Amino acid sequence: MRHIEQLSLEFINKSKQVYVLKRALYFLPLVVLIAGFSFLVKKNQGDTKNSVLIQEPKKATSSPVLTAEEGIKKMHVEDGFTVKLVASEPLTTAPVALNFDEKGRIWVVEMENYMPDTVGTGEDQPLGKVAILSDKNGDGVMDDRKVVIDSLVLPRAICLIENGILVAEPPYLWYYDLKDDKPINRTLVDAKYADAGNVEHQPNGLFRALDNWIYSAKSSKRYRKKGSKWLIEKTHFRGQWGITQDDQGRLFYNTNSENLLGDYFSPGLGATNKHQRSVSGYVKKIVADNRVYPVRPTPGVNRGYLEGVLDDSLRLVNFTAACGPVIYNADLFSQDYYGNAFVAEPSANLIKRNILKDDGYRIDGREAYVKKEFLASEDERFRPVSLYVGPDGAMYVVDLYRGIIQHKTYLTPYLKNEIKERSLTQPLSCGRIYKVVPTNKNGEVAKFSKDPNQLVSLLQHPNGWVRNKAQQLLLDGKYKAVAPALRKNLMAGNNALGLTHSLWTLEGLGVLQPADVLPLLKQADSKIRTQALTVLPSVLSKTNYQQFLPVLQKMINQDDSLAATYIAFLAHYVQPLNAVAAKQLLLSLAKKYGANTYVADAIISNLQDKETAFYKEALRVNPDSNIAIYRQLKRVMTDVARARNNSNAGDIAKLYPKGAALFGTICQTCHGKDGNGVPALAPPLNNSEWVTGDKNKLLAIILYGLTGPVKVAGKVYKAPEINGDMPSIGASKEFTDSDIAQVSNFIRSSWLNKATDIVTAADVANTRKRFKNREKTFTTDELNKLSK
Repeated sequence: MRHIEQLSLEFINKSKQVYVLKRALYFLPLVVLIAGFSFLVKKNQGDTKNSVLIQEPKKATSSPVLTAEEGIKKMHVEDGFTVKLVASEPLTTAPVALNFDEKGRIWVVEMENYMPDTVGTGEDQPLGKVAILSDKNGDGVMDDRKVVIDSLVLPRAICLIENGILVAEPPYLWYYDLKDDKPINRTLVDAKYADAGNVEHQPNGLFRALDNWIYSAKSSKRYRKKGSKWLIEKTHFRGQWGITQDDQGRLFYNTNSENLLGDYFSPGLGATNKHQRSVSGYVKKIVADNRVYPVRPTPGVNRGYLEGVLDDSLRLVNFTAACGPVIYNADLFSQDYYGNAFVAEPSANLIKRNILKDDGYRIDGREAYVKKEFLASEDERFRPVSLYVGPDGAMYVVDLYRGIIQHKTYLTPYLKNEIKERSLTQPLSCGRIYKVVPTNKNGEVAKFSKDPNQLVSLLQHPNGWVRNKAQQLLLDGKYKAVAPALRKNLMAGNNALGLTHSLWTLEGLGVLQPADVLPLLKQADSKIRTQALTVLPSVLSKTNYQQFLPVLQKMINQDDSLAATYIAFLAHYVQPLNAVAAKQLLLSLAKKYGANTYVADAIISNLQDKETAFYKEALRVNPDSNIAIYRQLKRVMTDVARARNNSNAGDIAKLYPKGAALFGTICQTCHGKDGNGVPALAPPLNNSEWVTGDKNKLLAIILYGLTGPVKVAGKVYKAPEINGDMPSIGASKEFTDSDIAQVSNFIRSSWLNKATDIVTAADVANTRKRFKNREKTFTTDELNKLSK
């Protein structure tokens, strides 16, 4: 009962009857539960046959630390599958990500200093490591550990490349040259790899993709090593924690409240017009259903006190920490699982399986099961954070294994109490890696030799991890002598996956020729045509582009709208070679496909600072001003006009330096540097009446959070277009009242926002006093009543 008394009187009075009962039921003995409240649950719930709360006591009074072997016994996995231990403490501690090398060894990232307690004491200490785990006796369980790099602060991702390793240690991205698994030199690749956001909202992943670039989640940058230099290019901003790809090289990712997001098109295209806030076909919701089905009560989630977060058996209803997705593309599982997307949910101690399907432009997905999961654990400390396909075709699970996973910035008093009641802070010395395999079936591990021809043969291997690693080793070894064998694969055409990897291997080696690409543009298989279109920029030059133009124009004329989208993206690479030819391609596309949303945005991706002129020219060839190309151009033109007035942020930052710094740390990653919001994450702050209006409402949102739909500048933003909840920071000891006043003034004065009344530290203190003991997040309806 003590916990209920901590909830504000306002919260209890305003909550619905079922919700109040749910919290009461959780804290009252089972006898009272059955005798006094079962009829009310039945009244509000209707069919109670699935109510675990009525059937058995489920108060989470303790959360014992289990051994890895005990933990496996607590796992409920899909019939026909078995979970096996690969590594556990003390061999690994606090693992968050891994890479496999060609020897089958695991390179693991250990974030040992993440959240040592509820206030993050010592989180800035250099305790993080990169270590190699090896299986010396060949039994499938790692039994040897070698620390490669230590004294890191919150390392979060690695990528093996050439004779070294990329390491993300915010804010830096480092490249270490290695010799005999020891670092001999360190190069700074990017001093601003993660220059904004807290630990939960910083880039990660470092995924080495099919197109030979390295992509990150929570980032708009991609990286590529060229000799001793590193290239850094702009790409689409994607995801939150974890990133993966399918066989076509399309990227998949998620945010913490969204099951699965992804791209319909190849990742390196379309991010070429800074005026476009989004490009159709990128950052798309792949699986709309965010429902989860834990096998245990999960009261220990950050906003578990809110109605609708937990069901009547105290189990999480929807994703709140979705992360670490992987597309399964190996042959150890049955064919039914090939191309499926698996998503980790550490807050609910489970892994979800989704079935994906190509549907024209779209990739659509659905949950594989009804009211159950692929894997779910009864152990609260089971924290799957990253998933991978391994060299043997198994699915590997990185388990952080700890009590606290919510970062201090957004940690609510409710969750702090849950952590205290079940002693979830300690220990911090655990960590596990598991693999999921079909029962009584072991995968065969491919052998990699130093023979480049053997590597070429592995480009056709049924395990996607093997294909990718073979491609990477050919590039890392600079084996240009295999070009004839790779070209033979292109001409054979009997293995589309082998052809695709051979094509990109030629590209990565720098030996791809126009003659390699031209025949592929005429292939009947649309997947091969799109790969050829995607790789085309690598071979286009002043001397050869003319031989491609008639082929591209013919594809436009053939009613191939998928190819048309790619050709529109490619015009960006034709433009510096022949601006007239590039414009003619775009006008042809606007004339024939102007009503197509994807083609329209692909056209606009070429038009930075030329949007208005093209609008007028396009009307001459396609006068229907109501179609997609013109609607989307008008939207971009409006944004450009607004942006001209958005250049005051630097001046405002000088007035509110702490506010500007906090904006970069806690606001920018979701609301955007320009305040215009980030697709799939958050609505605009720029030109928002919630920001420039009543400052007391703004402070209530900042201190206590906001949930549900919100109307900004005439448009309603709600899930799934954005994350349905804005977390609060009022409970964090990191930020003083003066800090919150500063960030409030910064956003109220930046961009188009011109609020005149200043927010003071006293205003913040008064808001805290007014809503003392409040835990519940605000809704817009509640906020609108505050001034009445």
